[in-house]
Amino acid sequence: MRKIDVFTHIMPPSYHARLMAVAPDFADVGKRMRNVPMLVDLDLRFRVMDAFGDYQQVLSLPTPPIEVMASGADAIDLARVANDGMAELVHRHPERFAGFVASLPLGDPGAAVAELERAIGTLGARGVQLFSNVRGAPLTSPTLLPIFESMARRDLPIWLHPYRGPETSDYRTEDRSQFEIWWTFGWPYETSVAMSRIVFAGLFDRWPDLKIITHHMGAMAPYFAGRVGPGWDQLGVRTSAPDGAEALARLRKRPVDYFHMFYADTALFGAYDASVCGLAFFGADRVVFASDAPFDPEGGPMYIRETIGIIDRLPITDADRARIYSGNAVRLLKLPA
Repeated sequence: MRKIDVFTHIMPPSYHARLMAVAPDFADVGKRMRNVPMLVDLDLRFRVMDAFGDYQQVLSLPTPPIEVMASGADAIDLARVANDGMAELVHRHPERFAGFVASLPLGDPGAAVAELERAIGTLGARGVQLFSNVRGAPLTSPTLLPIFESMARRDLPIWLHPYRGPETSDYRTEDRSQFEIWWTFGWPYETSVAMSRIVFAGLFDRWPDLKIITHHMGAMAPYFAGRVGPGWDQLGVRTSAPDGAEALARLRKRPVDYFHMFYADTALFGAYDASVCGLAFFGADRVVFASDAPFDPEGGPMYIRETIGIIDRLPITDADRARIYSGNAVRLLKLPA
């Protein structure tokens, strides 16, 4: 059965070289490269991929977001170099890579829209990657709405990736997060917040065909469906804040109905029960196969292997399994069948 892994990360060599030139203080990026060689080693990547049969990847940059590491002309140049590099890889290895996801210099919304147009219109990107915040600002800031409008008009998906760093502390009395809580629990929270702001900003009312793939199976939304559903139906009852009942009244549907409009991927690091929960919430038509390779303890194969094992065990029909593995991706990304 064909498998299209829609959320895998890579650093094209030209991008990494440029990044080290404009942001040499980001030493952790170099550490990540050394600890995860599959980010740059194509031979290793291909050996890992060969173990999984009819298997392709969709490429995207890893964190940190470009705007965290650079600004101005440097950020714009980094995005261009990244997209050129990923487009070249797809062109050279179409049997390996089904496509790539464009990176944008989100610190400059005008430049981000321009790069979106270039990456999709000229380079053939299958969508764009947005992070859960832009240097602490919400994705629904007015200056960023043209990105959503453009993607809705093009009928191509947005990949929503979480991001926060250790400087976001666990408690107000501390200046840094401890024990990587900023990642373990902070990233699912980040995605959930971004989804919520998209819902309450009315973006799905404005663009009903907007397509957003949420990383890690929709984060907290499936598990907290009772709060998202009956809980948010009572928005404004518990407080008199202006973002309560008035916000609810502006929506055309229940909040939970909009959460069902997101897409979700299977990158759950081998968590079977969470996969069942997410699939029940989103449905087989809105779940796509993704592993988050190569960020696993083995440097690539583990998350792919574990995720495939889970999908193969799910109590679903073969038709739904085929949709998750590749059919939904082909439709969303407009790939050759």
